[in-house]
Amino acid sequence: MQKEENQHKLTTSQIEDLRLAASKMKGASRRAFQAEMCLKYCDANARYAETLWGWSRHTVELGLSEKRSGIICVGAQSMSSGAKKWEEKQPVAAQALKEIAEAHGQQDPSFRTSIAYTRLTASEAISQLRTQGFEESEIPASSTMALILNRMGYRLRKVMKAKPQKKFPKQMPSLIISASKTKNKMRESNV
Repeated sequence: MQKEENQHKLTTSQIEDLRLAASKMKGASRRAFQAEMCLKYCDANARYAETLWGWSRHTVELGLSEKRSGIICVGAQSMSSGAKKWEEKQPVAAQALKEIAEAHGQQDPSFRTSIAYTRLTASEAISQLRTQGFEESEIPASSTMALILNRMGYRLRKVMKAKPQKKFPKQMPSLIISASKTKNKMRESNV
């Protein structure tokens, strides 16, 4: 009886709006929202929330448990997924690479952007890290090194030197010659 009264409180458009709102959220915030709506309109019945909104009852039950206990569950996938960046794995080598790149870097000559250009190539950076005593296992491949330098804000291209503007000689006023006179002169020169 209670369920039918709560169902009558929501119109079809309101149900669709709640579905849309839940679909825009992710993770713990989505589960918290679903749990709140389940408590408000479904008397904390996850199965009824599943039939009313089409949400997974397991997700709604997890949201209700999180709300009841106050502990947010973190899935093993989200906790341990994703490879760490080279800079996070090798912070000492990353700092040495940054110092090497700073030594070879130059500000954009026009000063319009904050991008630092460098003449340092990825293979040269690798060889300089080797000379500083880093092991092969700590140094990435050259293609990865190029990505790392770009991620650190160094663009791998030659630094263009400032080119002086060319001095153009003053142009002499041109003479206007009619087409008939030029044809006549061309005929005389051919004869």
